[in-house]
Order: sequence, then structure tokens, then C-alpha cells
Amino acid sequence: MKLDTAQPFTHTTPVPVKHQAETETSSPAPDSSDSLREGIRVSLSEVGIQRSKSTDKNADIDESDLPNGIKEILKMIRELKRQIAEKMAELQAAMADDSGTPEERQIRLGALQSSLATLQGALSTANANLIKAMKDSNLSSEQMTTAVSLSMN
Repeated sequence: MKLDTAQPFTHTTPVPVKHQAETETSSPAPDSSDSLREGIRVSLSEVGIQRSKSTDKNADIDESDLPNGIKEILKMIRELKRQIAEKMAELQAAMADDSGTPEERQIRLGALQSSLATLQGALSTANANLIKAMKDSNLSSEQMTTAVSLSMN
């Protein structure tokens, strides 16, 4: 599991967790099942919740009969498209935000536009890598159609 450290946790709270104590004898101590140990409870942000719900977003890619290298490129393309959509939303929100001085707004918009351009360049590279991998893999016409279809979703 990968934790996104760019997004802060909303808060953590210790939570009592039941566990069974292990003993050397075959019969457990009378209160061992009731003993508590302190654990950590993590509350996810809305972004974290959305990401956790979308764990099978690439199930169609994983279930396809494409080579693993092509599957990984397709997953990368999807992730880049998601990041581009997110960055576009940030850019639109920043354009509508009148707070700060005109210079601050210009710097903020420039940074977002630069990030967006970088993501779009990465998407172009990933698409070129997909085409090359498809040519090098001698895919059947059905596999080619599947790869193209999955890259469009």
C-alpha cells in the first residue's frame, strides 16, 4: 500500500484494540481475550476515501490478455489523465480566485500551467511508449483493439 504524503492526514486517534495474549500453556488466561492494547485509528481525507474506493479502477486492464509491460503503460496513462483533470480543476479554481495581489495570482497561475504542461508532456511520452510497445509485442488485432480501447478510457 502506498501512502500519499502530499496530502496530510486529517487526524489520528488512539483506539483500543482487542487481542488474545499468547501463553505457554494450552489453556488461555481467563481475561486474555478481554485485554486491550492501544492502536492507531486513521481518518482519511475525502481525497483518500475516493482513492481507496477506486482500488479496482484498473481491473479491466489487469483482466485483459495484454502483456504486462503494456498493462503498466495503460495504467500510467490513466493516472496521468486523472492528474491532468485534477490540475485543470485547480487551474480553473485559481483563475476564479481573486485573492492576493495580481502578481501573486500570476505566479500561482504560472506554476499551475507549468505543472499542467509537464503532465501533458508525460502523457504524450506514455502514449508514444504504448505505440512502440504495441509494435514491438506483435499483438493480435484483437489485442491491439483492446489496448487502444483501454487507453481511451
